[in-house]
Amino acid sequence: MNCAIYEGSRKTDHYLYVAEENDFSQVPPALLGMLGKLKLVMTLDLGPNRKLKQADVHQVREALRTQGYYFQMPAQTHKPSPIPSQ
Repeated sequence: MNCAIYEGSRKTDHYLYVAEENDFSQVPPALLGMLGKLKLVMTLDLGPNRKLKQADVHQVREALRTQGYYFQMPAQTHKPSPIPSQ
């Protein structure tokens, strides 16, 4: 399964995966609006053994198959809460 990965001009580290290059017909207009102008980052072959840095390839493949796109947001980094002094 091939896919095209785009980055939006308004959100850093947010990526939109679509099954076919320049086919955004299944992507909700609100999501497209939030991302702004899209720039093609790369195309990939999403074979079942492909490793992705911040996403599970099986979830990406399933989302592309069922909804026509996959939206990747930056990984959440949790800062430890400060311990209140007593």
